[in-house]
Amino acid sequence: MQSSWSRYYLKTRLLACRDEVSVSRIHCQLLVSGMFWFETFSAQLLASYARVGDIPSARQLFDMLPQREIDSWNAILAAYSRRNCQAEVLGLYEQMKLEGVRRSSSSFTMAIKACAGLLDLEKGEEIRECAVGSGYEDDVYVESAVLNLYAKCGKMSEAMRAFDKMRRRDIVSWTTMITALSQCERGEGAVDLYRRMRNEGIEGDRVAMLGIIKACAAVGDPRLGLSTHGHLVRKDLMDSSTETSLLSMYAKHGYMKQALHVFETMHRQTVISWGALVSGFAQNGYAAETLELLAKMVSNGFDPEVVSIVSALSACSQVGYFKLGKSIHGYITRRLGYERVSGTGIIDLYTKCGSFSSARAQFECISSPDLVCWNAMIAAYGVHGQGKEALSLFIQLTEQDIQPNHATFAALLSALSHSGLVEEGQYWFHKMISQFHIAPMEKHYACMVDLLSRAGKLDEAHKLLQSAETEVGISVWVSLLSGSHNHGSFYIGEAAAEKILKLNPDDLGIYALISNFFAAHRKWDQVAKLRNIMRQKGIKKAPSYSLVDVNGKLCAFLMGDETHQDYEEIESILDQLDRHMKSAAMSS
Repeated sequence: MQSSWSRYYLKTRLLACRDEVSVSRIHCQLLVSGMFWFETFSAQLLASYARVGDIPSARQLFDMLPQREIDSWNAILAAYSRRNCQAEVLGLYEQMKLEGVRRSSSSFTMAIKACAGLLDLEKGEEIRECAVGSGYEDDVYVESAVLNLYAKCGKMSEAMRAFDKMRRRDIVSWTTMITALSQCERGEGAVDLYRRMRNEGIEGDRVAMLGIIKACAAVGDPRLGLSTHGHLVRKDLMDSSTETSLLSMYAKHGYMKQALHVFETMHRQTVISWGALVSGFAQNGYAAETLELLAKMVSNGFDPEVVSIVSALSACSQVGYFKLGKSIHGYITRRLGYERVSGTGIIDLYTKCGSFSSARAQFECISSPDLVCWNAMIAAYGVHGQGKEALSLFIQLTEQDIQPNHATFAALLSALSHSGLVEEGQYWFHKMISQFHIAPMEKHYACMVDLLSRAGKLDEAHKLLQSAETEVGISVWVSLLSGSHNHGSFYIGEAAAEKILKLNPDDLGIYALISNFFAAHRKWDQVAKLRNIMRQKGIKKAPSYSLVDVNGKLCAFLMGDETHQDYEEIESILDQLDRHMKSAAMSS
């Protein structure tokens, strides 16, 4: 009775150990009492050493055991598995085979997990075959590990087939698939699978919910996102990870009120959550709020990381806060070090604030610019009307053995369009397809239609759109209509107008353009029809305004507003600039 109580007492103490010294003391007691050689004790002692992070002692203990049962093998496998020591796990698994140890579900599961970590699909499938041969064909743990293996190796079709064949699925297998689909940007598949899971009466845990939040962000499903948020609150699953993911999801789709609510009610605000909120405001065009939030972040004792700093640079670019942008550049140089991500943001800042020479100097400061930096610099040349220089830089890029992507060609074609370099634009558009094997996207068609339309090559622009393999948006057709209006091509303009109206715009400016086009060709019945549509829709044009940084303050200039205190002086200067530009154009 005493011996039985002692064993129970020592097991309880082992489970309570939280440091190496405590485990070592009980190890000594087991040796002195003679109970060390009980298989259950040796396995539990192994697990305790592993739990407190003393892997060398756990391995030393394992190696000295004269007879190792499956519990001891699994304990040491688990110790290495938790530390992501995949090679050691597979080495021990092979040793088990050599010694003829009958492997359990846990042994196979941890070995397959190790293969997933090493992206060794072939070895993982071999271990799975051994598991099936040992009677674990329908074991939910082994099969969940197999799902993870396929997902990590990018074999989502095989993962789905294996998942659909499973006779029994637990929350781990559902979560594995939902998470995998979300991570490989198959958000719709993740959402569909989540709905299947709920239909089978299984409620998602915190990990599954993280996958669904990411899927909602990818597919732009705010209703499911709100539902997921409610589920997390009701089931008390909110923690800093789920809160930050929800914040990012809301911010990505412009729901800044909800994002701010999540942030303000967080259990614990972190530098990551601050960064997500700052980034969200910047991405949605709230420049002033972005900069105010960054200042508040600093005042709360958080040092801004790269994401927050780049977001602040973006905000400065949006509203022309050149001086503040330069100050942030100085902060980056002093505190963060100059690197590619922040360097690209600085290039963008100087480009949009009109300091092209500074943008070029910053590009040359980056020792090994990546493709994003090259793209930013090519776009900078385009914004400043230097199409030939943009093309020269693009050729430099290809000579560096860097493979251009779709964004590179969008920047290049835009630069060539702004400079009216038609032949060059057509040449590189076809090269993009034939040599670089990049399928044209809407932005590429938009650049080409703009380029051809400006040059009066409206037939070519229209044929290009008719041959497009992807559906282009309303802006591309508006560009074609604008070119038709400027060059007096009625039939192509009419086709563009019909397409625009089918796409059902709500922008008064677009209706005005179509109306002006038909009026120019004396199609008064069409003009009357358009005005009737505008009245029925109740479309009103929001007044346009510009924001300018004047001595550190943002000043708004509203279109048609004559109440500004410096209105007469501004109008006089604009008249002088207009005369100067006309004079320069005539002399050239």
